[in-house]
Amino acid sequence: GSPTLIKDGIWYTKISFLSSPIIILLFTLSGALRGSGSASMAMKAVIIANVLNIILDFIFLPIMHMGVEGAALATMLGRTTGIVIQIVALVGDSGKIKLYLKQFIPNKDLIINIIKVASGAAGQFLIQSSSWVFLVRIISIYGSEVVAGYTIALRIIVFTILPSWGMANSAATLVGQNLGAKQPERAEKSAWTIAFLNMGFLFLIMLVFFGFSENFISFFDTNPIVLKTGSNCLKILAAGYVFFGIGMVISQAINGAGDTFTPTIFNIICFWGIEIPLAYFLAQNLDLKQNGVFLSIIIAESILAIMAIIYFKRGRWKKFDV
Repeated sequence: GSPTLIKDGIWYTKISFLSSPIIILLFTLSGALRGSGSASMAMKAVIIANVLNIILDFIFLPIMHMGVEGAALATMLGRTTGIVIQIVALVGDSGKIKLYLKQFIPNKDLIINIIKVASGAAGQFLIQSSSWVFLVRIISIYGSEVVAGYTIALRIIVFTILPSWGMANSAATLVGQNLGAKQPERAEKSAWTIAFLNMGFLFLIMLVFFGFSENFISFFDTNPIVLKTGSNCLKILAAGYVFFGIGMVISQAINGAGDTFTPTIFNIICFWGIEIPLAYFLAQNLDLKQNGVFLSIIIAESILAIMAIIYFKRGRWKKFDV
């Protein structure tokens, strides 16, 4: 990035890193609530956290002129509030999970089992996150305006697919619960039902992006380069939404069965073995620039979806015992 970008962004980055434990707790406690059957409470906590985040953004930025570090602080405070709500829901009288002091004595077998199950999921996030970092590095070759357009588009995409991630997480929960109840066929039916619902939802979002991508980007920035980059990013990534819809659900369903190793291998192949090299090749060798990076994303995600579907249909995940 440019010297100005680095100067303005350094404290945003520092505060974001400082809030890492908060982010981890938010995800962990949400998973505990969903697993206990209190998915609606997990959703309420996240909604409140994000609404507070937005309100504080307006206070810290336009009113108090705190700059981008104000945005980071607002995010940290909002998420902290969400965690407090989640803890109260878990340990309160109405909670479905009861925590006692004696349960905090280290249990070797339990810890090993947690690491065994969680390491795959953690590896998947690490693989995905690191691939996005490399993609941003490639995109940065073409200037700060291009990075800005891509960042805005990505924020819009993340916002619109949040319901999809909710459905994908519900697939993981339902698969895990049904396998625990010795109902593998019902687990499979639940995953496919959610996958097709998710495909339908993302198909509608795709149509909206095709028609109004420039309107969405111009709401944040009217710079011609930012506008063009962001608009192209929305349209190209939206073209892969149908595959995204089924791929994310089936992958999470496999995770929910306790088989976190297989999706990790799929991620390594698709994100490190295909997406990053393909992004550089399309952008630099074929001179597609940032559009080549966008194309590599939907190609890699589509291949990932196909691999997950083939594996899921074979049914090996039904035999896993967590």
